[in-house]
Amino acid sequence: MMMRATHSIRAIATHLGRAPSTVSREIARHTVDPIKGYDAGLAGYRARLTRHRPRQRPKLHPDGELFEAVVYLLRKYWSPEQIARTLKRMSPNDSRRQVSHEAIYNALYVMPRGSLKKELIACLRQGNGKRRPRSRGKDRRQQIPELVSIHMRPPEIEDRLMPGHWEGDLIIGANNRSAVGTLVERTTRLVILAKVDGTTATAAAVGFSDKLNEVPRSLRLSMTYDQGREMVKHAEITQKTGTAIYFADPHSPWQRGSNENTNGLLRQYLPKGTDLSVYSQEELDEIADSLNTRPRKTLDWRTPLEVYAEVLKKSVGGPSTLQ
Repeated sequence: MMMRATHSIRAIATHLGRAPSTVSREIARHTVDPIKGYDAGLAGYRARLTRHRPRQRPKLHPDGELFEAVVYLLRKYWSPEQIARTLKRMSPNDSRRQVSHEAIYNALYVMPRGSLKKELIACLRQGNGKRRPRSRGKDRRQQIPELVSIHMRPPEIEDRLMPGHWEGDLIIGANNRSAVGTLVERTTRLVILAKVDGTTATAAAVGFSDKLNEVPRSLRLSMTYDQGREMVKHAEITQKTGTAIYFADPHSPWQRGSNENTNGLLRQYLPKGTDLSVYSQEELDEIADSLNTRPRKTLDWRTPLEVYAEVLKKSVGGPSTLQ
């Protein structure tokens, strides 16, 4: 009636309490004859038809193959974004085999309560926990002799242009009695885990030296570490491996960002408060392999193992036999 009375779209929208764009789309959708104009009867018929039409099945329906693929990768601790990007790479021209990471999150959180929902949400990385700042009082840590500051590192290490430069750390187990050594290559983000027999400087020197010596000489150029007391024998590591060691500033975890991020990921496999001595080197290699076969956003959604294999081929002219 308002259309016939030549009211404007904006006036009609104000009267109905709707947005002008909504009214404009409704008129365009149900105007089949320019002379007769808007057909209210047609609009009503289509509305009744749509009301009884079954809803479209969601892309991530629990009975679908796509859902099964997403669940499989979630159980491997892949993030929803990693899953979404990989599915797009695998089926770039088939939207039915693709899903956004937002859709994955939504599918998880709208699932009915049960063991499956609890399991899958537990597979998600819950974000970085709040860090407790270290005391700003007197530094009681053992001083490291002849340390070389991170500020003395060559610029090509900072730029991540040259492979062969690592960041290192120890993940500490229950009651500070066990540990696992972590190494992350700065260019490829490849992860190496080293079994360490205790938390002493001697154990750290042996564990890191053994794993670094499995890497080709051209790809173990340097390691950047924090000023933890386990690095008191850093000169011994350099002597055994030829790897130069640089030390980050105190209370500056961002200077070893790749390693800090990796340690957060590793806590999904090695939870805080557990005895890390029970893990064999073979089991640690399997965990590292799980991380190294995850696609990374910073690597344009390739995996660290893919990128490292390319680097290794260029450096030594042969396939990787690292793990």
